[in-house]
Amino acid sequence: MTVALSLAIVAGVLAIATALGLLLRSRTGRARVVTSRGSDATTVTDLADREAFGTAATLLQFSTPTCARCPATARQLDAVAASKSTTAGGPARVRRLEIDLAERPELARRFDVMQTPTVLLVDGTQTVRARFGGPPRQSELIAALDAVLTEEHP
Repeated sequence: MTVALSLAIVAGVLAIATALGLLLRSRTGRARVVTSRGSDATTVTDLADREAFGTAATLLQFSTPTCARCPATARQLDAVAASKSTTAGGPARVRRLEIDLAERPELARRFDVMQTPTVLLVDGTQTVRARFGGPPRQSELIAALDAVLTEEHP
């Protein structure tokens, strides 16, 4: 093998790796709308007591103890939930619920969690409406949440 061929192979591998990295990076934090309703992977009623969920929406965060981005994501989701939950004295319209996958690893397979944090946007009937792989992009999170809240009260 010549030096030129070796360099061409290395350059090709680097180009492919860079393209894949950029593709994955562009998809991280983007909302994916969930359309299939009624299946086990799109309902979350069995994950917590009814009181743990918001009356209109829940931001369900899957985390692990070793996740470096999970604490910042939790703060982001708490802030968004607080800004959208404007009921005086009543139950919260929007809440954040965190599930530790180290304690419940079977949920990773059920919800196809490939990275933490993974955030599911759940409506008032505990049906998954959108999912975010990685920390959600603020604008997409708010747009998806507003869509769910608008459907509840047009």
